[in-house]
Amino acid sequence: MRDDICTIPVSEVFEENDGCPICRMRDTIEERITEYILGDAMMEPDVRIETNRVGFCEFHYNKMLSRRGRLQLALMLQTHIDEINKNVFTKNIFTSNAKRGTKASKISDTCFICDKIEYGISRMIETIYRCYENEKDFRNMFDNQECFCLPHYERLMAGIDKHKMKKYGSEMAKSLTRITGEYSKNLYDSISEYCRLYDYRSNKEDQNKDCLDSVERIVAFLDGRYYE
Repeated sequence: MRDDICTIPVSEVFEENDGCPICRMRDTIEERITEYILGDAMMEPDVRIETNRVGFCEFHYNKMLSRRGRLQLALMLQTHIDEINKNVFTKNIFTSNAKRGTKASKISDTCFICDKIEYGISRMIETIYRCYENEKDFRNMFDNQECFCLPHYERLMAGIDKHKMKKYGSEMAKSLTRITGEYSKNLYDSISEYCRLYDYRSNKEDQNKDCLDSVERIVAFLDGRYYE
């Protein structure tokens, strides 16, 4: 396929065939943003203003806490908590209880890293539709993927009609449904085999031990995250 600055990251993801490609995209973006936040971003005023305003979600706080760069995180938290003190807890006779609660919820419900991931993923998905519509090589890579997780299956399916894929929209929808449906059925077989491991009546010697991570794989399929 004809690569350019937009299609190269997408084609590189689809050249692999291990799990959901959209999850791989997300993980790549997430890793880069997390490293950036715990590195050079600390010294960039525009980034600090944004992180002071929105903060991070529970998942990404835990992700950063598990990394090196505790000082960088501490400095961001210092100015973030100062922003909260000024905007939520400073006395103001014109601020009602409901308004204080709304201000607090806006901070609790936002995340700098999630916003950046969504920005990157939305543009990469736009590129997926365009490449599938125009590039045969990309269609082949897409159609031969191992799986799409359920959340990303839903997102891709929902966007096909919206993007008015005149030539290959129907083919993309069929391919998505075939890949995801077959993977879901395989997960059922795998989790059923796993459950049989605990049945005293079953023959332990004939059982397939490839099912041992079936619980984690089903959670990843349903949630879009693989938890080890």
